[in-house]
Amino acid sequence: MSENVREQEPQSLWNHFADLNAVPRPSKKEERVRQFIIEFAQAHDLIYLEDAIGNVVVKKPATPGMEDREGIIMQSHLDMVHQKNNDTHFDFLTQGIDMYVEDGNVKARGTTLGADNGIGVAAIMAVLSSSDIGHPAIEALFTIDEETGMTGAKELDKNILTSKILLNLDTEEDDEIDIGCAGGVDITASKHYLTHQLENQDFQFKKITVKGLKGGHSGMDIIKGLGNANKLINRLLDSMQKKGEVHIHSFNGGSLRNAIPREATVTVAFRSSATNDIWNAYQSCKNAIENEYKKLESNLSIQIEDAQAGNVITASDSRTLVYALLGIHNGVYRMSPEIDGLVETSNNLARVTLEDGKLEIACLTRSSVESSKEDLASSIVAVMHLAGMETQLSGDYPGWQPNRDSAILEVVENSYKDLFKDQPRVVACHAGLECGLLGERYPGLDMVSFGPNIRGAHSPDERVEIESVQKFWNWLLDVLKNIPKN
Repeated sequence: MSENVREQEPQSLWNHFADLNAVPRPSKKEERVRQFIIEFAQAHDLIYLEDAIGNVVVKKPATPGMEDREGIIMQSHLDMVHQKNNDTHFDFLTQGIDMYVEDGNVKARGTTLGADNGIGVAAIMAVLSSSDIGHPAIEALFTIDEETGMTGAKELDKNILTSKILLNLDTEEDDEIDIGCAGGVDITASKHYLTHQLENQDFQFKKITVKGLKGGHSGMDIIKGLGNANKLINRLLDSMQKKGEVHIHSFNGGSLRNAIPREATVTVAFRSSATNDIWNAYQSCKNAIENEYKKLESNLSIQIEDAQAGNVITASDSRTLVYALLGIHNGVYRMSPEIDGLVETSNNLARVTLEDGKLEIACLTRSSVESSKEDLASSIVAVMHLAGMETQLSGDYPGWQPNRDSAILEVVENSYKDLFKDQPRVVACHAGLECGLLGERYPGLDMVSFGPNIRGAHSPDERVEIESVQKFWNWLLDVLKNIPKN
């Protein structure tokens, strides 16, 4: 139910957010939400344009008295990350998000909320639908597929926009102004192993499960050192195979490249004669992991249970796979030497699947420095090649270089100081904002990014702070009033 969400202030923004969240909007399947935006534009007699890739631009003239101001682009992405808890029954393709209010936050029941970037979309819609908000001429850019490739920004029509100032509303700290971000590249490895039955031998099959991890955004949360389910379950496998012959039947861990894996399962077989040694190794490693993560991951659960027999890959192939997963770097690779506290380069070992001998590994490598991104990607590919895997690099996108002398930054920064009597933090982030790509498509764009407090993005713990949305809204309206003259 979303009625209590609609009652929050500013009601126009929250009502648009509730309407938006009733529309399924997975990445690469944005047809319904694109139509939703078009129907919104039509209902408000606004001009809209579509480009070949599927982005939508809605145009609104300046309000009386502001015709002499610079035109602006207000930009957010339409798609959302789809993550749910294993025990939550939910179909993202047919159902709207089930929202509720708790402890000053808007949350979703067992799924991602879509505040990333739905609050930005809703804020733009609230400005477009208003009759009493002063603003310059607006080109509202709603991009597609930000979360799984940024193809909307990457393929944006080079002639669809005319303004020179861009406000990106996809930041998740309400005292920050982002002026730079990391670029990224997807790394995918694959291999097809021969499988066989363990006939006439005394083997036990066991299923190991790691779950209850916090997960989160693989860029913004990577600095926290949270548990990666793929890495943790692989540590258990490594400890077990040191004490006996282990055959892997299946592996299923993680989901999206931009989400830190919260859950993983693996089914293995080993000789009954080695049960005691392997069990002791498993238990010792389990205890070590739980001790290491007891403060970071209070809900971590590691379980082992009997499993049905099935075809397995050889012990030798299993050992090589485990070694490869051990060798693939996960987490922070390098901190920025120029900006205190900023992760420069990282990798997320996002997805590992092995079924019927078919292996696929998916990583997302990020960096604000292109050479460092290439260095880490090369080291990961090297490990995969040594393990006999085929690799592919795709979805490469650039970072956004900070410009501390930006004119729009001065406007947004002064607005914050005037409204809140405090100094905002001007930062670069380790997330993959679309600004780098938009700047490539439209050289010379003057860009900043800001937004409300959103916690747990890309996980079912995602929530947005209601009071912070009000703060962000007031800030946005003040910025619109203070856009400089032509």
